[in-house]
Amino acid sequence: MMTPRVRELLAQRTPGYALVQPFYTDPEVFQADMEGIFYREWLFAIAACELEKNGSYVTHQVGAYGVILVRGADGQIRAFHNTCRHRGSVLCKSEKGNAPKLVCPYHQWTYELDGKLLWARDMGADFDASQFGLRPVHCREVAGLVYICFAQQPPDFDAFADLIRPYLEPHDLNNAKVAVQTSIVENGNWKLVWENNRECYHCGANHPGLCRSFPEDPVVTGGAEGAIPPHIQDHYDRMLAQGLPSQFQMGPDFQYRVARMPLLPGAKSFTMDLKPAVTRHLGRVTDEDAGTLLKYHYPTTWNHFLPDHATLFRVTPLNATQTQVTTKWLVHKDAVEGVDYDVARLSEVWNSTNDEDRRVVEDNQKGINSPAYEPGPYSPVHEESVMEFVEWYIRTMSKQTATVIKAVA
Repeated sequence: MMTPRVRELLAQRTPGYALVQPFYTDPEVFQADMEGIFYREWLFAIAACELEKNGSYVTHQVGAYGVILVRGADGQIRAFHNTCRHRGSVLCKSEKGNAPKLVCPYHQWTYELDGKLLWARDMGADFDASQFGLRPVHCREVAGLVYICFAQQPPDFDAFADLIRPYLEPHDLNNAKVAVQTSIVENGNWKLVWENNRECYHCGANHPGLCRSFPEDPVVTGGAEGAIPPHIQDHYDRMLAQGLPSQFQMGPDFQYRVARMPLLPGAKSFTMDLKPAVTRHLGRVTDEDAGTLLKYHYPTTWNHFLPDHATLFRVTPLNATQTQVTTKWLVHKDAVEGVDYDVARLSEVWNSTNDEDRRVVEDNQKGINSPAYEPGPYSPVHEESVMEFVEWYIRTMSKQTATVIKAVA
């Protein structure tokens, strides 16, 4: 439950300025973030293609919650708490695998892939197995992306899914595979990871590789809802004529956004030589000047979808000053490594950018840790999206505060 101190910090926040120190350093605020956001909102988990066949599973940890995502015998993707209904042992200890049934390693209680308890040895004549299936986690798939929610009553998902589905479907993510993935731990608060991601004010001085292909233009980075420059609108219109929705769209309260933006002139993909990283297209986006479909969804993911590949990023808070960032590069499932793509070349730009962002976030965290830190103002030109993220965070947390106060009343 949110403490009075956290409620007071939320109420005292100054609009247009960075947050005060406890929001980035305090374990009490971090716990409130987990309970008020990560245990209540829809979270990006995996790409559906990671569950290649029936019985494929992936495990994921979010705060106190371990979860199993599994493709059932009927082909449907489901999510369950990674906790046996007998005495609570972890069921699946591997990061991923394939199994015809889910078997607890402790006492061999055995579950169907849909969560039903199939077998439990010597539990007595009165034991009712139907009462001890795995506890489900809310799970939804949209255009090849899988989201989960730990809340008893999850927030609406349909509005988000309906908005992004026509943008994502041309990329055919269900016929993709993960070519390579990485996970790094950034020694910074999860909100600093997001604030850094939401602007390119820092790009020129910190991301030489990325800036070869990705524009520093705040219109591209932020995708402002105001007046759209002619060259951006021309890009939207040209893509739409090819059956590719591209126009900037943002969900209510800034939680999610999608837009297909051009890369710099001559750039076809996120590579050092600016040429496509994969010779086989992913989906039906075949125009090499299609640029990148930008998508984010707070609090866990931002993505790039290009004609040749897709890059998925997942943010998972570990504690008040550590955040895991997982990156996955998706290519067509039939693309052959060493023939259609080279892993090092495919991942080079974002591997470097991730490491550069790690250093930026860690330096930011170290500075905020100082007793001398005072919040400064955001740039209205370059950091509009940062302000939108912070507004979303404050309003989402304040909404939980209002719910608690109403419940108490």
